[in-house]
Amino acid sequence: MELGGAGTLFLAACVSCLIFLWKWKLQQQSNRLPPGPTPLPFLGNVLQLSWGDLFESLIMLGEKYGPVFTVYLGPRPVVVLCGHKAVKQALVDHAEKFSGRGRMPTLDRIFHGYGVILANGQRWKQLRQFSITTLRNFGMGKRSLEERITEEAQCLVEEIRKTNGLWLFCPISHTVANVICAITFGERFDYQDEKFRAQSSLREPTLLRPFSFCSANFLFSALSPAFPPQLYEMFPSIMQFLPGPHNDVLQDVKVLHDFIIERVQMNQKTLDLGCPRDYIDSFLIKMEEEKQNPLSEFNIKNLTLSAVHLFFGGTEMVSSTLRYGFLLLMKYPAIQEKVQKEIDCVIGQNRSPATEDRGQMPYTHAVIHEIQRFSNIIPLGIPHAVIQDTQYWGYTLPKGTDVFCLLGSALRDPQYFSNPEHFDPGNFLDENGNFKKNEAFFAFSSGKRVCLGEGLARMELFLVFTTILQHFTLKSPIDPQEINLTPKASGFWNIPPGYKLCACPR
Repeated sequence: MELGGAGTLFLAACVSCLIFLWKWKLQQQSNRLPPGPTPLPFLGNVLQLSWGDLFESLIMLGEKYGPVFTVYLGPRPVVVLCGHKAVKQALVDHAEKFSGRGRMPTLDRIFHGYGVILANGQRWKQLRQFSITTLRNFGMGKRSLEERITEEAQCLVEEIRKTNGLWLFCPISHTVANVICAITFGERFDYQDEKFRAQSSLREPTLLRPFSFCSANFLFSALSPAFPPQLYEMFPSIMQFLPGPHNDVLQDVKVLHDFIIERVQMNQKTLDLGCPRDYIDSFLIKMEEEKQNPLSEFNIKNLTLSAVHLFFGGTEMVSSTLRYGFLLLMKYPAIQEKVQKEIDCVIGQNRSPATEDRGQMPYTHAVIHEIQRFSNIIPLGIPHAVIQDTQYWGYTLPKGTDVFCLLGSALRDPQYFSNPEHFDPGNFLDENGNFKKNEAFFAFSSGKRVCLGEGLARMELFLVFTTILQHFTLKSPIDPQEINLTPKASGFWNIPPGYKLCACPR
């Protein structure tokens, strides 16, 4: 009994010491970081954040604590920025200081800081500059890439025709992924290609996405509502040892990793140093050029994981936006009809849409922007970090502080968008019906970490969107008023709800 009592006292003393240390550390941090809800020891603000909709729960906290506040994801402090003004000041006005990539334990466990999107420091600078240059060399913003997208859009039209009207969504992801495949591997895949379809069917029996195991959608929605993905973000050191579907991600990414390694080996055998065929060739040539440079970041690991990252941003963002867009057009058929009238007037039925048509189609251009704004595909943005001690909004953010720049809060800032909760293409039209830019449109982020494939994504969205509406009228099997626009899941990434539609030939 005496030993038992002593053990209890010792345990209580240890717990008391830990709580004291926690409060001391919290006090030190709170002297510099913005205010926010009081965190619990070890748990942080876990009980004040919604498992089902992290973005909305952060917005509600912002209404209480202001546009700049701090939350604790477990023991980790994260500074949250709400609204256009706060986000712009960080990403644009202090772009260099906020250019670090914040921690994302779910992804860090897989990529370990390699690859162009998640890298930091010189690794990120080298890989980003190379990737931007290579994407441009292989046609981003040029006619050659536009022709590839047009080809894929026409293939999508033919796939839809085969459905006899009732259409699901597997071809959209195939279409978008094939554009990335053309850049990365130098070739497209037939929709019936066994390897291509095998990649598609790992997780999604309805083939919603071609590389779902590596998509941000999957990484933040694979866990069931009873096992929230945010738990891993808050307690990675514990969660990595617990069984569950969060561990399946590692195996799934390995499949894509092995697929890319196989392609790299194929390219190595036939590489012509003077004539690169694709992104992989260009990277291999760069590796050869810098093999004597001990500071070079051009190696096989960065090559394979940068290729994975191209699929992250290049496939899922565009396909999710298109899926949301078609759902919105079914709910608002008058808007769809107006877009089709503009298509008929400018393009007609005898040729394919071209990017040069965009300047003559202000309403369609505005609708696509409003789809991106309303769908809010990446509401939290990918986390940033400050790369040095930073004075911001009257506070001192220590070097390495993680920052959530809530892109979705800028996209629904009432100072820049009237009735932001409603779908309204008028947000991007002036009084004369001409397209107008909106400085709060942060769908591709902004600053040093702006989406490196923004030009490609814009081109794909316009060409695929207009091609489909040129050939089909989209109708819902249910009453448009009953269409639910609520995301299927909402974490770092908004996943559009599943639905069926009827594609009626025009």
